[in-house]
Amino acid sequence: MRTKWRRAGQLPYFRLDLYKHWVKYGRMHALDVIGDPVRRRILELLAEGEVAAGEVGRLVQAEFGISQPAVSQHLRVLREAGFATVRPEGTRRLYALDPAPIAQAAAWFTPFERFWRGPLNALGTELARSARARRRAAANEPGGAEASATGHPPTPAHPPAAPTTESEEH
Repeated sequence: MRTKWRRAGQLPYFRLDLYKHWVKYGRMHALDVIGDPVRRRILELLAEGEVAAGEVGRLVQAEFGISQPAVSQHLRVLREAGFATVRPEGTRRLYALDPAPIAQAAAWFTPFERFWRGPLNALGTELARSARARRRAAANEPGGAEASATGHPPTPAHPPAAPTTESEEH
């Protein structure tokens, strides 16, 4: 951690560089790696497939307003923590997601799932009940389910015949 003073009389601001802390004291926990919003966004991009480092940099710089060297440092943290792999292709570096550390982070959450599994199951039950009630209500409305699906009454299979004039009959 480093303290800097902006101007005389102002409060200091602190900067914590997790990467340097990691290098000095050993490996970062998977949750420390994905705890950073920039790295989470990079992981989201890599989850879609291989992405060139330049493309990652362009997208992350636009979204977070950080410099290219900062994006490179985040990619380095992900690579050295095992979350990402890199493959050279000519002058480009293609990054891909390594799913093993993600699985390790998910495994860490397993003992805590009991706290949200019940409420999520209850939510699913309530959503199913609500959908079933809407379907029943739509079936009881004039026009049945077809009317509720489109918001309009159903169109007849055969439209009424157009009125004819006397000149057409002869």
